[in-house]
Amino acid sequence: MNRIAGIAVLVVGLFLVGWGINASDSLSSGITRIFTGSPTNRAIYLMVGGAILTIVGASMTWGRRRPRN
Repeated sequence: MNRIAGIAVLVVGLFLVGWGINASDSLSSGITRIFTGSPTNRAIYLMVGGAILTIVGASMTWGRRRPRN
């Protein structure tokens, strides 16, 4: 059951990373990048959150298992 949840978290994380990359290429992010030099906060939050979820999902899926007693 933990492995299925890990795969779900991994997929959601990868989805958020992709969405963040797509958001960083948007028109509003481009305009913000002209004035501030960085993409919008939303794009950054999506990419960072997606990366964290991807790491958590990968560790849940392929991480070390505790032996059952």
